Amino acid sequence: MSDLKIQRRQARRRRIRARVTGTATRPRLSIFRSLTRISVQLIDDTVGRTLVAATTKEAKAPLSVEGAKKLGALVAKKAKEAKITTIVFDRGGYKYHGRIKALAEAAREGGLTF
Repeated sequence: MSDLKIQRRQARRRRIRARVTGTATRPRLSIFRSLTRISVQLIDDTVGRTLVAATTKEAKAPLSVEGAKKLGALVAKKAKEAKITTIVFDRGGYKYHGRIKALAEAAREGGLTF
């Protein structure tokens, strides 16, 4: 990836984070997409603690739309086990399209509301 592309995504990410904050009752679902996997965390920003985390490696899912769906279902399952039902969605500067959209929809189907 070019430096300019990374800088633009980081700028979008900062703009989103200026408005989106997670709490203990409504944590922030943060997404990171790399070339090899997707990582998802539910974060309580008031204390700076990760409550739930999952990756496509852990879900044994490929880096595709289907893999993102598996990851969304896994994070929703883990969140329910941690008694979390409502979240704030943080797309991390990525477009709400493709794998990010599939992950969000699968998390909604798994019982998370946002």
